[in-house]
Amino acid sequence: MKTVGYRILPTPALRPSGKRLRAACAINDPVGALLPGGRIAAPKGVYRFRTLSEANRQQDVWLAEAMSEARAARGR
Repeated sequence: MKTVGYRILPTPALRPSGKRLRAACAINDPVGALLPGGRIAAPKGVYRFRTLSEANRQQDVWLAEAMSEARAARGR
């Protein structure tokens, strides 16, 4: 087996360092600003789909609805 690179993934900690918290916020803050009220695109619940493509289509619908609500909330 060929090794291309060497990277050690950080282990999750109950009390992460300030450096790791800042790195997490740098990722989460812009993503949270995309949807109004910090909501996620999919409504809460358990969903069962017959196929993966059906689930992907429904996820696309939820994402489009959330994006249009976010745009309307921004007033554009």
